[in-house]
Amino acid sequence: MTKQLLVINAGSSSLKFHLYETDAAHTLALDCGGQVSGIGTTHPQLRIYDREKNSLVDRHIRAEDAGSLSTAQAIVTDWLMTRLTSPPFAIGHRIVHGGPDFHDSVIIGRHILKQLDALAPLAPLHQRNNLSPVHVILDRWPDIPQVACFDTAFHRTHSPVVERFALPQSFYDRGVRRYGFHGLSYEYIAQRLQQTRPAVAIGRVIVAHLGSGASACALVNGCSVETTMGFTALDGLPMSTRPGQLDAGVVLWMIAQGMDHDAIQHLLYYESGLKGLSG
Repeated sequence: MTKQLLVINAGSSSLKFHLYETDAAHTLALDCGGQVSGIGTTHPQLRIYDREKNSLVDRHIRAEDAGSLSTAQAIVTDWLMTRLTSPPFAIGHRIVHGGPDFHDSVIIGRHILKQLDALAPLAPLHQRNNLSPVHVILDRWPDIPQVACFDTAFHRTHSPVVERFALPQSFYDRGVRRYGFHGLSYEYIAQRLQQTRPAVAIGRVIVAHLGSGASACALVNGCSVETTMGFTALDGLPMSTRPGQLDAGVVLWMIAQGMDHDAIQHLLYYESGLKGLSG
């Protein structure tokens, strides 16, 4: 009997999904996929395609109908209700931050969800958005298993030396360490390299994840040994609106000039990077 598996990636400005069919042999076949892009902008767009990449939906959405992630969720849910023959047997979520405790995918119960909510300050652009569909589904369909897949988990192969900052031990014990991000992307690339270029995959490879958020990762035999992002998704390469590597003294200078926490956070996450450089 064929069952359906739903995968959701709720980001900072888009909501992406894939619907898969799976059988008793646990093989996956794409049924359809799509996204609401431009959430919170003046020109949001809904695009959905079938397994052959033929367009099923491609239309603009009124700005007020996709002004937030929750309204975008409603649009996707309404469409999925016309596609699903029964509730999906499970739902997978991309979650940016797993903190120091989650090294692998995990089924999300209310206790786990509370732990993941507490990590939001470490990834303010993403964590709450990633978890928003989890909250909605857990409240409305509590019997559907939901699984968190973490962007940080792939980098748990780092050595303790790579993970640590030159700070007192008490900070490390409280979770202040280099986590690394974009791990799901790097894990996929590492798996594909093993399938298509096995001689390359066992060696030393540098991979770049380039999007609104950007990072690079050093792989040895398919495992992460170093990556440019650290404690948060602000570190490393300059990005669309984030500065990348920054002398901590710059932040101290901002505080001395009278900027408060919220103003500095907004500047670093929304007004810096290529946007800041270009004006």
